[in-house]
Amino acid sequence: MKPIHPDDRKIANIHNAPFRPFVYDDGLALGDEILQLDDDQPPGTGFHVYRMPAGMTTRGHRHNGHEQFLILEGELIESDGTVLRKGDMVFYRDGTEHNSHTPNGCLLAVHIAGPEFSTDEG
Repeated sequence: MKPIHPDDRKIANIHNAPFRPFVYDDGLALGDEILQLDDDQPPGTGFHVYRMPAGMTTRGHRHNGHEQFLILEGELIESDGTVLRKGDMVFYRDGTEHNSHTPNGCLLAVHIAGPEFSTDEG
């Protein structure tokens, strides 16, 4: 096996790597952040780590492809009242609409197949 070229591998530790603000298509930033190593994917698409600060509520959105995530830290309350905690693994089917709130902040490992569509009224 030949050695792995440095351009072919990226390594980041979720506890000390710099996250970047998640900015919505309309330029709005709510305080959430992402750590995403694949620069070929749009931000927040594909596999990434997503961090929400305490008290944040995501914008309402509809999934464009399946979403899967694992709660690594904290708690997340879904728009239908479902409470998700550390260790919960979640799957949302393409077309699902929801938003999420975190009272004390949370950290998620996420895979999203395609960019989400806002359901918020402008």
